[in-house]
Amino acid sequence: MKEYTKSQLALRNGTDKPEIWVAFQGTIYDVTSSRLWKNGKHYEHWAGQDLTAELADAPHQENVFKKFTIIGKLI
Repeated sequence: MKEYTKSQLALRNGTDKPEIWVAFQGTIYDVTSSRLWKNGKHYEHWAGQDLTAELADAPHQENVFKKFTIIGKLI
């Protein structure tokens, strides 16, 4: 599995590059196709970040990530 740094992940925020990626528990997911992540923002959450700590405040569980393609590992 390809590895990415936090700096590389940060570039996939929907504005610097066309890809919209987020990380959760060390895994990076491509959420570009989600209508809920347009422009790199999903409610108060921003793409290009590790969202592990923020999931506790979300109205859904971690299984929401299962529908997205895994890009790699956050190192």
